[in-house]
Amino acid sequence: MKRSTLVLLLAPLFSTAALAGGYNGPGATAQVTTVAAALEAADDMPVVLQGQVVKRLQDELYEFKDSSGTIQVEIDNEDWPGQTVSEKATVKLTGEVDKNLTSREIDVDRVELVQ
Repeated sequence: MKRSTLVLLLAPLFSTAALAGGYNGPGATAQVTTVAAALEAADDMPVVLQGQVVKRLQDELYEFKDSSGTIQVEIDNEDWPGQTVSEKATVKLTGEVDKNLTSREIDVDRVELVQ
């Protein structure tokens, strides 16, 4: 009984989100890797961006910048790493483009602090 309880407690750690990966062979959708490309990308296009979260705009909405420009990113409180992140820290954001009528932002699934 103790073994099954332990398995149930550890299962979320080994979910598909934690073991992110996927197909990258012929026909795979390329990931967007710069803010400039994200500003032109289609809705729901996967993105991996590296740069700085420079300002909090409102509750879970932030301004992110890399060498190509700036874009708004939505980061849920539970998606932040277990470390403090300042505007000078370099982070890697994984998520997707969220295209609205007049703008685009990134819906972030994961934030990693780059060492």
